[in-house]
Amino acid sequence: MTGLSVFVMAWGIAARGHTMTSHMVAHMAAIAIAAPLLASGIAGTRFDLAVRWPRLVSPLPMSLLELLVVWGWHVPAARAFATGSAAGLAFEQIMFAAAGLLLWSACLGMGTHHIGRTARSAAGVIALLLTTMHMTLLGALITLAPRTLFATHGFTGFGMTLSSLGDQQLGGIVMLLIGGCSYLFGGLVLLFRLLRSDHSVSGTAIL
Repeated sequence: MTGLSVFVMAWGIAARGHTMTSHMVAHMAAIAIAAPLLASGIAGTRFDLAVRWPRLVSPLPMSLLELLVVWGWHVPAARAFATGSAAGLAFEQIMFAAAGLLLWSACLGMGTHHIGRTARSAAGVIALLLTTMHMTLLGALITLAPRTLFATHGFTGFGMTLSSLGDQQLGGIVMLLIGGCSYLFGGLVLLFRLLRSDHSVSGTAIL
């Protein structure tokens, strides 16, 4: 329920916000907060996408899919389509949420036996760290761009007023902080799970 609530909140931010910062907050809330919460909640159940379609919903292919979705929707023409109509905004937000849920389900979903879980966790570590890298790169490019890349009228809030370029830079920082940290944390959690699992198996074998 928490993940669904975050997604609804993100949709509301995207619908009401008309700045690059608000849209980036909505995107990151959907893909880097709501998606892992939802995937964690359904992991191992009959709703687990990795259980239903294990060969399709696997970490590395889903990481590539999310890369295409995230970078594709940050092409200026695609951003203009998303901000220019309610249908475009809905299509964008649904694609972000779907890509995020598929990736996190692929990484957090449970196999039917120890070998399956171990292989999925190992691939999940790689997939999430690769996602951290491309999310950080895109956030840095948006933040450091010397001119505005997207149509924005600036940002006013939290006691500050930003120009269009400042709004874009703040949006990039949001991607760096929320997106980069979420996937990095997820990768480290999976790595810890993998190491603990291998240690338990080694201990059992010795006994």
